[in-house]
Parts: sequence; structure tokens; C-alpha cells
Amino acid sequence: MEIPISSMSLEQCTFSAALECRYLLQAPDHVARKPLIVLALHGYGSNPEAMLRLTTALVGDECVVASLQAPNQHYANLGLPNAESVPAYNWGIRPHWESSVTLHHDMVRKTLAGLRVQFDLGAERCLLIGFSQPVGLNYRFVATHPDEVAGVIGICGGVPRDWEEDKYQRVPAAVLHISRDQDEFYPLDVVSTFAERLRLRASDVEFHLLAGPHRFPSKAGGIVRPWIERVFPAS
Repeated sequence: MEIPISSMSLEQCTFSAALECRYLLQAPDHVARKPLIVLALHGYGSNPEAMLRLTTALVGDECVVASLQAPNQHYANLGLPNAESVPAYNWGIRPHWESSVTLHHDMVRKTLAGLRVQFDLGAERCLLIGFSQPVGLNYRFVATHPDEVAGVIGICGGVPRDWEEDKYQRVPAAVLHISRDQDEFYPLDVVSTFAERLRLRASDVEFHLLAGPHRFPSKAGGIVRPWIERVFPAS
């Protein structure tokens, strides 16, 4: 006898499993006594190799740069994968956003902890950078774990929709946010609210609007490096 599907109960079951995480680490041949640790997170569909290259060009080659790989993997090309398919990674999708936020926080905290031990440094020498998708995740992170980094840079990303909710804390870290005026994902009327919204939780907020579409601003070193010098003065 067949049982009608409509009469069956459906239950969603969840469980945790070990996840192998990966980041690329690039350090100068001669590391300064108290170098700046830069933890960089790439955008949706990118990879840590590309973000490492872009970040190093942005902050300079005297920093220790770690480029963290997002946990979810897919192929960047359309259609079925083949031998020429390019691997790409992302930080999660909307239907599973809550668990994606938790995983992001865990990955960032563990990566920062390992780097601080390796280079014998504190949070005052740690900078978190994100491009596109992880920008909002990084803002959530610094407002949930305010003692982990002293600076955060958001590039071509957004401020969390729930930023005004009481679950977030004050952000002692300095914030540098860079947007583009032709960003196809973040319209100008939305972007124009970011500085004011960020200042609801952070007192040190610097905002820049650059010309161009949703692309990593390769010539933004003239903005980023003076900001780094101010927030992370040389030892």
C-alpha cells in the first residue's frame, strides 16, 4: 500500500562535522619586530590566491598577509565541470546565513589566534580586510568579538541589515570603508548611508567613495596606507 506523500512528516536534521580550513601566508624575508598582521577575505567566487595578490599590492610587502579561503567551494565556469574548470569559493548563501555567520566567526578567530601566537603579537597589531561578500560578515565579527583586531577595512561591500540590533557591541577598532559609485550590487543611495550607519557602533570611521564599478580598487593604496600608518603607528 502506498502512503501519500502529503501524509508523511518531514523533519530537517542537522549535525556538525570537521572542516579543513586553509589560508595562504606571506611574510617578508626579514620580519619587523612587531609587524602588522593583515587577515584578508576574498569575495564571492574568488580564491585566496587572488586576494593575497591584491591585498599585498594594497598594504605593501612589509606586512604579514594571511589570505583565508572561504569554506564553500564551487567551480567558477558555467555548465558541467571539466579539466579546465577554475575552483572558486564563497562564504555562504541566504537560506543558511545564520550558520554561515557562525562558521565565519569561528574561522576568523582561529586564524587570528594562530597568527598571534606565530608572530608573538596582540590584537593591537591585527587588521581585518574583506572584499565584497565578507565585508558585512567582518563587521558582524568586530561587533561581536570587539577585542580581536584594532582595524577593519571593508571594500565594495555592505553594512549588515541587522546592524542596529542590540546583539552587537561597540566597535573599538578603526573602520575604513571604500565603496564605488557605479557598484551594481550596492546602489549609490544605499552606499550613501554606510558611513552614518557604521558610526552607530564605531567612533573611528573613514569612508571613501571611488569612481567605478564593483571591482577591487587596485589604486586605493594612497587611501589605505596613510590610514594604516595612523591606526597602526610603527613600533
